[in-house]
Amino acid sequence: MAGQNNTIDATKTSLRIIEELKRLDGAGVTTVADELGIAKSTVHNHLQTLTEEEYINCEDGVYRVGLRFLELGEYTRNRMDIYEKARPEVLALAEETGEMANAAVEEHGTGVYITRAEGTEAVSVDTYAGKRVKLHCTALGKTILAELPEDRVDEIIETHGLPERTENTITDPDELKAELDAIRDRGYAYDREERLPGLRCVAAPVVSEDGRVVAALSVSGPTTRIKGDLFHEEIPELLRSSANVIEINMAYS
Repeated sequence: MAGQNNTIDATKTSLRIIEELKRLDGAGVTTVADELGIAKSTVHNHLQTLTEEEYINCEDGVYRVGLRFLELGEYTRNRMDIYEKARPEVLALAEETGEMANAAVEEHGTGVYITRAEGTEAVSVDTYAGKRVKLHCTALGKTILAELPEDRVDEIIETHGLPERTENTITDPDELKAELDAIRDRGYAYDREERLPGLRCVAAPVVSEDGRVVAALSVSGPTTRIKGDLFHEEIPELLRSSANVIEINMAYS
């Protein structure tokens, strides 16, 4: 049993080191050890093994996450039926609105972007395929939460909390649940500068034949453009139409 626990602990340490290299955008042994509070010798051994297995690259003493992870990520995404079905609609939404369009799924209680597309007027934000975000502070996430059973929502809140990202972030569980009720009633969600200041977003769910939420689609842009009828009527209608296309394609292909 002790040997098994040591193996599990070693695996956790390797994963923590990989995540830290990602956060730091590359670092040396000493920096990683200091940031994680792990002995330099331990960090060095893990990095050496990861480098030998070609998951990490090292140049001039700086370790970085390697392209092997891109291979794994692409493999994972390409096995997802929802990615194949959502990608054309995300591209079409970006072209029609000129803004940023995204598709995301829920995994382990967080939102994961699986594809995105930039329209001609899209602003550059911190989203990319594979990025994880809290569900409570995005239109995509709230759309997904609104379709989940209440006990699952409670579990996600307990595990991940409701941290504040901006002054508009919903951080009270009761307020969030009231918002989810409103989302279910109208069929789509708003993000009113709840994750990033100056950015608004609208999202709609993609639901399977058996009633499970499988993804969410969104369009986002600056508050100077995403307002009025565009925010409250036009984009929601486009999103619901695109979601319906995906649902039909999933059901009959």
